Order: sequence, then structure tokens, then C-alpha cells
Amino acid sequence: KSANPQWREQFDFHYFSDRRDILDIEVWRKDNKKHEELLGTCHVDITALPTKQTNCLELPLEKHPGSLLMLIAVAPCTGVSISDLCVCPLGDPNERQQISQRYCIKNSFRDMKDIGFLQVKVLKAVDLMAADFSGKSDPFCVLELGNDMLQTHTVYKNLNPEWNKVFTFPIKDIHDVLEVTVFDEDGDKPPDFLGKVAIPLLSV
Repeated sequence: KSANPQWREQFDFHYFSDRRDILDIEVWRKDNKKHEELLGTCHVDITALPTKQTNCLELPLEKHPGSLLMLIAVAPCTGVSISDLCVCPLGDPNERQQISQRYCIKNSFRDMKDIGFLQVKVLKAVDLMAADFSGKSDPFCVLELGNDMLQTHTVYKNLNPEWNKVFTFPIKDIHDVLEVTVFDEDGDKPPDFLGKVAIPLLSV
């Protein structure tokens, strides 16, 4: 019931600067569970924003009245990575030694926010459900830890996909749960759910 809503929500996205990225924003009006109406869209070219500072942007909605006021900060992303299995970040003995030194007892109070990190190797899935009429699926895998989310590439027309990717997350809360979800890519439509597992960090 407001034409001037205030959300005051914060979202974190992992942006890798080796590609051009546009942040797409949509504003929707919801009357009830069944009726929704698009009130406007706007776009932000992330590559054009100054880094290491908070940018205050007033973005007019395209083809609709109104505007959005947003604060967007582009900051260096620490501790998060995606790599192929053949170049696994922990495969180097020297790197393992540096990490052991970083988390040894005498250094445990040097950075209170640096709890540790989680490395996940997503190898493959087996016997997935067929989501397409062809009897196949186009699966990809999404990993979520706290408000960090990373995903694999899509393997098309396959019920036994192999991703062989290594994901590294910084741990912000030892009580977080790693959620691994497999979806079927469905073109412009929302992806279909194929399955999910939840792994509490305290169980690792």
C-alpha cells in the first residue's frame, strides 16, 4: 500500500571482472498470490562503476513512472573462487603450507572475521530426473553458503553430467549450511528443480 516503498535490503553478488556484466533490476506489484504486475525495469553497467567506493544511483524505471534509489559498491572479492579440477587451489603443497600457517593457533586472533574457508569439489551427478520431452535434462548445479551463491556451467542433454569444478567459499558463520541444488535449464523460463542436498558445516 505504498507508492514510495523503502526496503533497506542488502544483497551480495560475486562479480568476476573478466566479463561484461549488467545488473538487471525489476520492480513488481503483487495484489495477491495470483496477480502480479511489472512496474518497471532498469539496468546498471557494473563495469562502468568506480571500484572500492559506494556509488549512490537514482535509476529511472524504463517506460514506467518512478525511480529506484540504490547504493552499489564494487569491492575486491576475497576468498571466493571457481576453478577447474585440474587446477585445484589446494593442490599446491606450498599453498597448503601457507594456509596451515594462516590458521595456526598463534595467528587465530589476528583476523577475527577470517574463520576459515570451505572448498567444494563438484564432480558429477548420477541418474537425474528427465525434465525434457526428449528424456534428457540440461542440468547445472548451484551452491549456496550463507549469502554466497556460485554455480556450475550447464551440461546439455545429459542425465549423468560431469562438472569437475572446484568452489571456494569464505566461512562467515560456522553454523551455516551448504545447500547444493541441481536445476534443469529451461531457456527463458525459470529452471526446473531436479534435487537438493543440505550439508551443515558442523557435520564436515
